[in-house]
Amino acid sequence: MNAGYRFGRDGGQWSQEAWRALDRAVYRWVLAHGGSAQLAAAAAWASLADAAGDAAVALGDARRGMPPLTREEIERLRGEAMVADERSAASRPFVIDDAGRFYLWRNHADERAVATAIGARRRCSGVAPTDAELDALFHGACGDDVAAQRRAVRAVAGRRLFVLTGAPGTGKTTTVLRMLLMLQWRAREPLAVRIAAPTGKAAQRLLQALRQGRRSLRGDGATPLPAQWLPLLDGIPDEALTVHRLLGFQPWRNAFARGRNDRIAADVVVIDEASMLDLAMLRTLLEAMPEEATLILVGDADQLTSVATGSVLMDIVGALEADSGSVVRLRHSFRAERRLVALNEAVRGGDAGALSGFFGDAHGDIVLRRVETPRQLGDRLAQYAAALVEEDALRARAPDDAARADVVRAALKALARRQLLCALREDEFGSVAVNAALERLLRRAWRVPAGAEWYAGRAVIVTRNDYGSGLHNGDVGLCLADARGRLRVWFETGEDHGGPEAGVRGFAPTALPEHETAFAITIHKSQGSEYDHVAVLLTPDADNRILSRQLLYTAVSRARRRVELWASAAVLQATVSRAVERQGGLRERLLETGNRLPASGAPPQLGFDF
Repeated sequence: MNAGYRFGRDGGQWSQEAWRALDRAVYRWVLAHGGSAQLAAAAAWASLADAAGDAAVALGDARRGMPPLTREEIERLRGEAMVADERSAASRPFVIDDAGRFYLWRNHADERAVATAIGARRRCSGVAPTDAELDALFHGACGDDVAAQRRAVRAVAGRRLFVLTGAPGTGKTTTVLRMLLMLQWRAREPLAVRIAAPTGKAAQRLLQALRQGRRSLRGDGATPLPAQWLPLLDGIPDEALTVHRLLGFQPWRNAFARGRNDRIAADVVVIDEASMLDLAMLRTLLEAMPEEATLILVGDADQLTSVATGSVLMDIVGALEADSGSVVRLRHSFRAERRLVALNEAVRGGDAGALSGFFGDAHGDIVLRRVETPRQLGDRLAQYAAALVEEDALRARAPDDAARADVVRAALKALARRQLLCALREDEFGSVAVNAALERLLRRAWRVPAGAEWYAGRAVIVTRNDYGSGLHNGDVGLCLADARGRLRVWFETGEDHGGPEAGVRGFAPTALPEHETAFAITIHKSQGSEYDHVAVLLTPDADNRILSRQLLYTAVSRARRRVELWASAAVLQATVSRAVERQGGLRERLLETGNRLPASGAPPQLGFDF
């Protein structure tokens, strides 16, 4: 998110200090094509807002983005040749809707297309499962802890759009598995099911959870399915894709193969971690769905929104949650750490008073560490590095025999016991600088030779999908040495095929795709992951706009057992009090009865695809 917005006017002119080179280019383009200076400035602000994730800028609102315009100024903008209104059939670079929101054309077109597609999918033509069918899937359990899960399994039948939301630990994946089994049970023929997530790491985690649930229902667990349901488990896919692969992304065209003219070959599509979807991606996904297929969106609507435009899962849940047939929220947590659940709820609800009540015992499961200066940060990092050094498994020797997989899995498990999450990437409090500081401390403690890039114990995170190696953006690996000192970087695969590398896979360091050190990662990178112990480093600048309750909620909800917050009380207060509210009209459009707005036309061929 861009932290450089400036508000107000300077000598009668809008401040342009925050504009990037692209925003200034948009400004000049509008002037060159006959637009007024006021329209050019609005377009530049809309371009900047788009980079911050907003679908539009509110022309009459001083809270975000461009300075507010008067009603007369807005009406003059509406009359310009390059501006269309909400109902215009003409394709123009910019749109001002009825609420006074100023859009780049593509964002307005995406928003309307998504609202129309979702409106069409909200119809339900199925017959709800019986209580007996639900009892078979839930082993007769019908208490408050599974009431929402049962409601979700009952509601999904016959729907073409279903949304399942809930915090970590509420059983979303278990519910998805039972929904898929119910859909298979009631279908006349075997269903083609595809599952995907925005990142490879999230897709892998979903697949692992589904495999574990499938094993439990087959009888490996305490509550197997009735015999007549067991064959349906074969219909649960054994592959999870990134959304890009599901849609057939073609990088040489910067476009997707799947769309209206080439639909996804599936009867049911499940998208996990749907809070990461942006507006344009969701539009492409909806257009690529077969008309009668079921789309199931799964995620935590209270987490961080996509790094790109829009807050689509938040908007969908906000608009449709009252329609209990389309959205079900899971609230019961199956985690044993009840204080962490309460902490997550306090942050999610923006309750700063309740949050302060969690801090007391310096050795408890929720701790506030005051970190406001570089020196204080250095002290904390020294203690954090010392804890990593004490984890002997991080530098265990990986033998060449059948015990290798066990040693590697134990090392990766030790790595996942704790993770330092940073609000920022850059800056001296950001993940890049923090990783550099931790590496210096660890190299010294582990006596790593100067100049050696790779060493046993180095943690890395992949930053680019690489389908040839099977590694994806967000995958975390650990460098280990074998008995002869040769280094390999190991990753979990989730595939237990037997042999010395069951469930893990090793790579020569030179064979890795783009990557970086991962002793500290950004909170954004942590989405879809969980750790035993999480330390959260916030920026000491309470006015930094990166800080929000969604950011903090995403961070603290990664923890299974313990949370450390590295921040001042003032910064924590500011963070919890500030909610991300991306500008746009998707929620309002979804609330409109019938979504009667006409479809958008073709983009204007004016030299810029706004």
